[in-house]
Amino acid sequence: MKSKKYASVDKRRCVACGACMKECARNAIEIWKGCYAIIDKNLCVGCGKCAAVCPAGSISILLREENNE
Repeated sequence: MKSKKYASVDKRRCVACGACMKECARNAIEIWKGCYAIIDKNLCVGCGKCAAVCPAGSISILLREENNE
């Protein structure tokens, strides 16, 4: 069963520093072409550790919509 939460990145604010990627125990985050972080929603459990270490404040923890995910 998937978590009820997941992390989402605001690509416009992300500075691609990799802090979130290092913090993620599930390896759900990667830096795309050195530009911004992308998060695999299928691996993310919404723990919030990535959002806590993001220096740009570009990561939010959202609730999954039960009917779509």
